Amino acid sequence: MDPDRIPSSFPAPSFRGNQREALAAIRDAFAAGNDAVLVRAPTGSGKSLLARAVAGAARTPAEADPAEATGAYYTTPQVSQLDDVAEDDLLSDLNVIRGKGNYTCILSDETTTPVDRAPCARQSGYDCSIQHRCPYYADRAIASNRSIAAMTLAYFMQTAGSEVFGTRDVVVIDEAHGLSEWAEMYATVDLRPRTVPVWDDVGVPDVTAADDPLDRTARFAETLAGVCKRAAEDLTASDELTPGEAARRDRLQDLRSELDWFVSDYRDPTSTTTWVVDQPDGEGTPVTIKPLDPGRYLHHTVWDRGNKFALLSATILDKDAFCRGVGLDPSTVALVDVPHTFPLENRPLYDVTQGKMTYEHRDETLPNVARLLVRLMAHHPEEKGIVHCHSYAIQERLADRLDDFGVSARVRSHDRETRDAALEEWKATTDPDVFLSVKMEEALDLRGDLARWQVCCKAPYLNTNDSRVARRLAEGQWAWYYRVALRTVIQAAGRVVRAPDDHGVTYLADSSLLDLFDRARSDMPDWFAEAVDGMSRPDLPEFDPAAALAGTDASPGVRTGGRSGSSGGGRSRSQSRSRSSSRSPSSSQRADESDADDESDADDHPLSDVWGE
Repeated sequence: MDPDRIPSSFPAPSFRGNQREALAAIRDAFAAGNDAVLVRAPTGSGKSLLARAVAGAARTPAEADPAEATGAYYTTPQVSQLDDVAEDDLLSDLNVIRGKGNYTCILSDETTTPVDRAPCARQSGYDCSIQHRCPYYADRAIASNRSIAAMTLAYFMQTAGSEVFGTRDVVVIDEAHGLSEWAEMYATVDLRPRTVPVWDDVGVPDVTAADDPLDRTARFAETLAGVCKRAAEDLTASDELTPGEAARRDRLQDLRSELDWFVSDYRDPTSTTTWVVDQPDGEGTPVTIKPLDPGRYLHHTVWDRGNKFALLSATILDKDAFCRGVGLDPSTVALVDVPHTFPLENRPLYDVTQGKMTYEHRDETLPNVARLLVRLMAHHPEEKGIVHCHSYAIQERLADRLDDFGVSARVRSHDRETRDAALEEWKATTDPDVFLSVKMEEALDLRGDLARWQVCCKAPYLNTNDSRVARRLAEGQWAWYYRVALRTVIQAAGRVVRAPDDHGVTYLADSSLLDLFDRARSDMPDWFAEAVDGMSRPDLPEFDPAAALAGTDASPGVRTGGRSGSSGGGRSRSQSRSRSSSRSPSSSQRADESDADDESDADDHPLSDVWGE
């Protein structure tokens, strides 16, 4: 890597904000010999352009000896972020490659078949005469041979050990704040009927009843891996498979790899990974095996893939804690802070708290939050808004209340299946609709009139029923608990203000957020602390459903009758159909602030809806 090339590799014709100074600081940090540089840059500071500049400093083939790594990887956990990169003309030399399932076969009778289910994946020894034109293999060939290959973090991890995508000189990870959580989720082994094709062929013991649940789980994992191996071999021996059989074979092979990794890591006396196992319903029921502090896993899938690393995010809140969580040595890592250039008056926080939204207090507080939303709709009669509901349970109850109030003509929501389509439909409308969202605090660009106001209706504490969270809190890691919640709030605050001349308002409806700010104050970036210090209570209209619809052609109506069909006003709505250095607090405070929510199924990971290949 040549750090001096970083400023000149910036792809835009001119700098804005603090980009020039940021590039100089990043250059100096690498020139000082650091292996990794954390770049804490606020939303709207052009992190992708900074990332491209760092990637441009990678060693070129002309500069390298035969055994030396060249080129760069750009990777991000978020599918939408990769989509933005692919569409940005300034980043056209980032060659994007996605997982096979994102491409369709071009054979005449297979044009609706994903490449991972095409004849080349189903038939033994299949020789595709037009593989050179296959969109997946073409993109892979281009990305593997160009100086900068761009991919999601999931695909990047999956290609660890690949001959096609080996070690490169520089690895840039955009939106890197959740790297530890991404790795934990990716390395989790979830054993249940829909993830284990041979579920009915094995007896699932009550692993938690054993004297040593982890050892009992490891022995079961070895047995299950053997069953998977034999079942996959039976399928592989066939000359031709159906798409369903190919999917079964691939899942068996993936599951065997996951189980082997767990057993290998668990039995390795040098491993620093702590494993926890959940099986709440006993014998014959699902088992979930989860890693804590998956530094070793990241070494294999990420840190062994490059010589130098740049990790960018608005919310790497504590350098040393971040490094510990991802397995980096803080002494070889530098932190570059990029100041915020957005005027405070363009990004205010407002205190509209209605009480606590923890599960224990929700029945009392949620109706008041729903009434607040009606008042905010009246305050913003011609502007679109988004409500960060935190969970599908809260979203559904808010939608019901707003329906009761007769304002559903201005309200949209989504479920897990309709998430992307409902979001795009809402963004496309010019009506001043309010979107009840779940897990959209990150990876969402609502610049300009796409949204002028938003509501955080619950402090985003992690679920204490999750064994990983419970284990950390039992060890006293309350600073981590508050820091993760603060990180999500800061990410959310950046959704509606995307440029120095943009403006948007963030309303805080849960009083637990104010306590969170107090407890995590030392972890706040200065620019966010400035907004917290400037927070006030706004003067809002009285509760009046008719005023909430003043910017539309609708009038308050009766209940629409549930979560399906249209929601009044003559417009179709996508409705929710499913739910699925801080001080340590006292025991009573812990019970009051921890979030043992009512949604704890295996798919409800806080990052699962933005993860993808």
